[in-house]
Amino acid sequence: MSSVTVTLPDGSTLDVESGATVEDVAYEIGAGLGRDTVAGKIDHELVAKEQPLTEDCEIEIVTDQSDEYLDALRHTAAHVLAQAILRHHPDAKLTIGPYTDEGFYYDVANVELDADDLDEIQAEAESIIDDDLDVERVEVAREDAEAAYEDNEFKREILETEAAGGDTVSFYEQGDFEDLCRGPHVDSTGEIGGFEVLETSAAYWRGDEERETLTRVYGTAFPSESELEDYLERREEAQERDHRKLGQEMDLFSIPDVTGPGLPLYHPNGKTVLRELSDFVHGLNREMGYEEVETPHLFRTELWKQSGHYDNYVDDMFLLDVNDEEYGLKPMNCPGHATIFNEGSWSYRDLPVRYFEDGKVYRKEQRGELSGLSRVWAFTIDDGHVFARADQIEEEVRRLMDTITEVLDTFDLDYEVALATRPEKSVGSDEIWEKSESQLREVLDQQGVDYEVEPGDGAFYGPKIDFGFSDALGRSWDGPTVQLDFNMPDRFDLEYTGSDNDAHQPVMIHRALYGSYERFFMVLIEHYNGRFPTWLAPEQVRILPVTDDNLGYAHRVKNELDGYRVEVEDRDWTVGRKIQQAHDDNVPYMLVLGDDEEDAETVSVRDRQEREQKDVALDDFLAHLDSEVDGKRTEPDFLD
Repeated sequence: MSSVTVTLPDGSTLDVESGATVEDVAYEIGAGLGRDTVAGKIDHELVAKEQPLTEDCEIEIVTDQSDEYLDALRHTAAHVLAQAILRHHPDAKLTIGPYTDEGFYYDVANVELDADDLDEIQAEAESIIDDDLDVERVEVAREDAEAAYEDNEFKREILETEAAGGDTVSFYEQGDFEDLCRGPHVDSTGEIGGFEVLETSAAYWRGDEERETLTRVYGTAFPSESELEDYLERREEAQERDHRKLGQEMDLFSIPDVTGPGLPLYHPNGKTVLRELSDFVHGLNREMGYEEVETPHLFRTELWKQSGHYDNYVDDMFLLDVNDEEYGLKPMNCPGHATIFNEGSWSYRDLPVRYFEDGKVYRKEQRGELSGLSRVWAFTIDDGHVFARADQIEEEVRRLMDTITEVLDTFDLDYEVALATRPEKSVGSDEIWEKSESQLREVLDQQGVDYEVEPGDGAFYGPKIDFGFSDALGRSWDGPTVQLDFNMPDRFDLEYTGSDNDAHQPVMIHRALYGSYERFFMVLIEHYNGRFPTWLAPEQVRILPVTDDNLGYAHRVKNELDGYRVEVEDRDWTVGRKIQQAHDDNVPYMLVLGDDEEDAETVSVRDRQEREQKDVALDDFLAHLDSEVDGKRTEPDFLD
């Protein structure tokens, strides 16, 4: 019988018979590991422990001590949820039920659920967990599976697509429940220590708004009840910090139905924050030698075909017919920047050439995937592109990484770095991809950066270094990126004249210091819980005259604070109510002005941490404000 060679995480190899399973490999390594095996990773993809090996691969054994154990546990929890739904709603049709970063969901058809239904499902699920049912994988003849799903068109479609090929398909059974599934799962329902049904929503089958509308039931699960309780506390806090809620309360933005989905409108307060973010990053761009350019919102699709975006993004593009010519709203800014470079004549001495643009782009996401500012149709990228010689790559990437680090440190955001490699849908030769991936890896290694490898997560034109940051609640978000591209310069025939007077092709480096303004703004709203640092706050100081007699002095103080965003609270309210409203509006500083302050020409300063200092000279307060704003401090000492 033929054999396959598996490479283990420590780099050692092991030869096993073709058809041996992940679990078999674990037993080859050691009996204890074999008994502890829950699942496996083949070439970085999570699979069931029963998965056979048919070709050489990298393999990792997953036990209950592995990070991936939680994924397998939640996959089983999704089946527990489905089993509980069917017990109360036997006419429901199951579709899919994957695990997610924070839990799992199951989409079901032919059923509508309310709050009382969820309570019943929760109780039933807890009973299934208490019964500690064995979870077993079984191979079922394809014709038997098709017969079992004679009345479920969704499962039949899965059999014809994801589960196509082969005489058998895998099912997982637990008690009186079975479901078509590839796995992986844990060994029994009793391993679920904490289980919670969270909410329901509508969802489209396959995420396609032209397909059937389903009921999606969300839940989460953990190995212990205490971990579940910690999660629910974090979730409650996250709901309080939800940027959609705060965005409405603080009058930052709106996404009204009348304008269309995924198309945010920024109100004056929100635009103020965005303007400060833009000014900050524009200053960094100028320091790094970038020149600002501007490109239109749409191009002829000939440009998108030349760049490769048409083939790779056409399903996500907004296309228009203009005088019998096809145009597309731009999903990215890079082809426009490449075209600007191509309009010039360049010597090796001119490189690197650096362009930047706050460029509005458009992606036609499915409506069911749109969510506040985190996923929209129209968004702005703080985009930049470097056209450089091959010998300049290391220095340019290093400088960009240093600047991105400065940006994230400014906002007090923790981050992790990843190297994203070639995706399945990509352009260019293997040689180009190997070269560009190795160059980014070399820069990361030389800089001593701790990073993970994310196989298949690169852009279609090149690998990238991604910075994922965590907010105040520990949630991870995609953010800044540096991408190395040998393909687009080739597709656009970009060139410069070298020292040998011959034509040479530059390399193109794509980069974004924020990512998109929309997502970064969303993260900041929730990270700061609406309490923006003073330099970002829509309103920085609110002046609170004690009586109308102090209004004149209040406006003189406002004039002295020229250059800052200052308002005078002139409503006929008590001082206590004015202070409370300013706190509710998250204004960083309040200046209370009464007769004593007016006579002494001083101010009484309060901040939103409820610290107070009386008899402050206005010049002293202004000096403090200058220092805090210029230093972009996130948590300043009071009047230090």
